Amino acid sequence: MDSHNLTQFLNTTLETLALPKEAGYSLYEGKVRDVVDMGDLMIIATSDRISAFDRVLSTIPCKGQVLNELSLFWFDKTRDIVKNHIVEKLSARSVCAKRCHVLPIEVVVRGYLTGSAWRDYSQGRPVSGIVLPPDMKASQKFEIPILTPSTKESKGKHDMPIASNQVVKQGIVKKELWEQVERTALELFTRGTEIAAQNGLILVDTKYEFGIRDNELHLVDEIHTPDSSRYWYADTYSDLFAKGEKQRELDKEYLRQWLIGKGFMGDGVAPEIPDDIRLEVAIRYITAYETITGRTFQPSEADADDEMRIVLQAIVKYHK
Repeated sequence: MDSHNLTQFLNTTLETLALPKEAGYSLYEGKVRDVVDMGDLMIIATSDRISAFDRVLSTIPCKGQVLNELSLFWFDKTRDIVKNHIVEKLSARSVCAKRCHVLPIEVVVRGYLTGSAWRDYSQGRPVSGIVLPPDMKASQKFEIPILTPSTKESKGKHDMPIASNQVVKQGIVKKELWEQVERTALELFTRGTEIAAQNGLILVDTKYEFGIRDNELHLVDEIHTPDSSRYWYADTYSDLFAKGEKQRELDKEYLRQWLIGKGFMGDGVAPEIPDDIRLEVAIRYITAYETITGRTFQPSEADADDEMRIVLQAIVKYHK
């Protein structure tokens, strides 16, 4: 899908789920997702908001649909590894999910030295408490993937890296549970790596969020999407790495680099993102969906009002 065909969706993005104030439920707005809390169940609407450097900056056409449907794809592909919170799909952007007690840690798994890990390493700093071997190069593959957790901060604040052993030492997560989280995260990353490779992609790094329900570990939020993961094209990796050149990316690193080029890395006033950049980011999201799943993406024509009606119908169905 080219930018011309996407132009019609520029002004129909879902920026926020503007539900009327009703008794019996509460609405929470995250960086990307709006969550209707109904006690035991939740309705999660994935908006078209885009964040970078922990700041919500704009909307991207079709982004919410891509994230929602791609997460559903991956939840299905990994349900044999760990349970997840999905009850059912409600619309292109929304799902009904089980309420879980979410662990206050983002679990980041990295297969390659890039992004914030490279920035820390190149400045002589450990990566989430891990001292890496000397003389590594940008984009170099780790012998085995490393796990680099970060704390989950409130909206508008930067998540902070934390050493894996400190998660237990500080009492954030109990030792036995944290060991299960580590094992599960690495299994998920292995599965993601295998499926990505089948479609000519490298799953470079990703984040997972976990919760507890009925004393069992559940995968929550999203999985292996362009918001939570970094992908490179496999066919050019070795050549570009040997030349010391930037990898071909299939994720929102494109937007991060555009922002960095404008002098923005999360602090101060963010630059306005022009429509041509928004469309290019949308194309990359859609390309990611089609490349990973092997399916043709069909944009939903449902606008914010349509989404609100679908969510309200689900509230009536589930909130009894």
